[in-house]
Amino acid sequence: MSFRRTGVLSVEELARLGIIPPEERMKKKPVAIIECPEEVPCNVCVSACPFNAIRKETLYSRPRLEENKCIGCGVCVVKCPGLAIFVVDLRGEDALLTLPYEMSPPPAKGDKCLLLDREGRVVGEGEVVKAWSYDSTWAVTVRVPRDMWLHVRAIKVVKNRA
Repeated sequence: MSFRRTGVLSVEELARLGIIPPEERMKKKPVAIIECPEEVPCNVCVSACPFNAIRKETLYSRPRLEENKCIGCGVCVVKCPGLAIFVVDLRGEDALLTLPYEMSPPPAKGDKCLLLDREGRVVGEGEVVKAWSYDSTWAVTVRVPRDMWLHVRAIKVVKNRA
């Protein structure tokens, strides 16, 4: 797998690993995407999920999402120490993407932002629709073009709300 060489997961690798939920499921309600490809001794996401939607066979196995149990609450997003969990909502014209956010100050609703891909390259512009913290860790939900949700994995705030 090339991510072991490059440090970046490709969309093809995500699909091959079965990480991307079916599109029909993503159109029903928000759902988590767990981009954790390695078998590491961590189970924070399993413990964090209030709906028991994340499971691991062993401490070292990859986490698996039970999509029918996930409501897209985002608790797993802020709890994951590897910044590897995101929530996608494809119910509207644009996609809503919830991402971990570790910069200061945190963004706020209405902030304009640059959308960054897995390698930190600018791939578009978006707007913050929600920013929230849980146990002092921030997450941000951004509106992204529907065809970009699978590529955007970070933001850079460029204009704070007026």
